[in-house]
Amino acid sequence: MATMTYLSSLIALALPAILTTEATFWHFPAEMGGVLALGMAALGSSIGIGLAGQAAAGAWAKEARAGRSLSFTYIILLGMPISQTLYAMIVMNRMQSVFGSIEITASEAGLLLGIGLATGMGEMLSAWMQGLIGAAGIRSLCDGEGKGFAFIIIAMGVVETVGIFTMVFLLGMIPSA
Repeated sequence: MATMTYLSSLIALALPAILTTEATFWHFPAEMGGVLALGMAALGSSIGIGLAGQAAAGAWAKEARAGRSLSFTYIILLGMPISQTLYAMIVMNRMQSVFGSIEITASEAGLLLGIGLATGMGEMLSAWMQGLIGAAGIRSLCDGEGKGFAFIIIAMGVVETVGIFTMVFLLGMIPSA
């Protein structure tokens, strides 16, 4: 309990000093946008990969029990949601190029935070839904003896397009440094 009191006192004393510099004050919400973009996208990619990975593990078990060779195709489907993390990283890196200018960062901090949140949500949901489609596709391929792979890729590509659009449109909103 004494440690918590000491820590909260330390924070209370240090916080005003930290927030008094203009650079720190305006950089915090702006940089938080980039952090949220990448973090939320990574969360969505992890969930999507996890969902498809669980379906793949079940399908491989079913194929092994039936004496069939295990399908490598499932690896493709379970790996697809990772691209949304890359898209968010591209947006985050472009946002960081603005932080060198205090004037732009100060005047556009809210916009940069909003871009980060929108990127994070768009990429997170795109990756999550892609994982759900991948999981259903894996079950379908396993039960249908490999038929329909192209249709599953197309369905996952449609969701991938949402992630690409999110990246492209929000990159276009980042102010020039």
